[in-house]
Amino acid sequence: MMSHIFEGTGVALITPFTNGEVDYEAIKKQVHFLIDNGIQSIVVNGTTAENPTLTEAEKERILTTVIEENAQRVPIIVGTGTNNTQKSIEASLRAKALGADAIMLITPYYLKTSQRGLVAHFEAIANATELPVVLYNVPSRTNSTIEVDTLVRLSQNPYIVALKDATNDFDYLAEIQQRVDTDKFALYSGNDDNIVSYYEQGGHGVISVVANVIPKEFQQIYTNAKDRDAQFEPIATLLDAMSIDINPIPIKYLAALEGFGQYEVRLPLVPLNDKEQQQLKAIYHQFKAGVRT
Repeated sequence: MMSHIFEGTGVALITPFTNGEVDYEAIKKQVHFLIDNGIQSIVVNGTTAENPTLTEAEKERILTTVIEENAQRVPIIVGTGTNNTQKSIEASLRAKALGADAIMLITPYYLKTSQRGLVAHFEAIANATELPVVLYNVPSRTNSTIEVDTLVRLSQNPYIVALKDATNDFDYLAEIQQRVDTDKFALYSGNDDNIVSYYEQGGHGVISVVANVIPKEFQQIYTNAKDRDAQFEPIATLLDAMSIDINPIPIKYLAALEGFGQYEVRLPLVPLNDKEQQQLKAIYHQFKAGVRT
């Protein structure tokens, strides 16, 4: 019997800002917009949310706001991983107390560790929290990876139940599938641009950035398997345009166009310049016009 936190499209939720402050009313609008358009899970306080720039009080209020608006409709996953095991445990326990359904743990960054250290780090958090855990492997941001042998061992922990895979390495995916019981352990892509191939090779879902603004279109790629290539083609053009700068800078601009806060990011991130904004807006409007026809 297959048992996963979710299947299909999860969203790595942005944090909308207005006049430098978290816009909690915009978050409420986001939650309803996403769920009404078919999103299967919401990931709060992750990279796309500008997690390092948020205070602990902001993180807790964001999570509380999302949980209240969600009203148990979809699973809420919270990014609580850091490069400090004890602080990660404390953040995870706070998330659990507030009502989170699962936590997401990134590999430790800057203060790097060995594969043996990764096992000890992740298991200490999982065992202390006793919530479902999504591991997050994103070597492009952390310069650290969860090797397959390590993942096999971690998958035997009853709380460690999924991987967000941002490696874009399909050999890695194939080896995991050969060695891990994927009826019990879910594999989610962390890359919007490879989602068709990820589904074709047996992935269970995606934790998406672009689905902040096009949730329905992205979920349809999962549900309508026969037409995936055709459905993805216009999205690929939009994703290419979004590569103009580092996530979440472009998606924050598109979210602002949709009324989710003002176009603001917190330092050290800086917004797109005027020319870049106009280029991205034009392609986004072309995409939206195509959806309506």
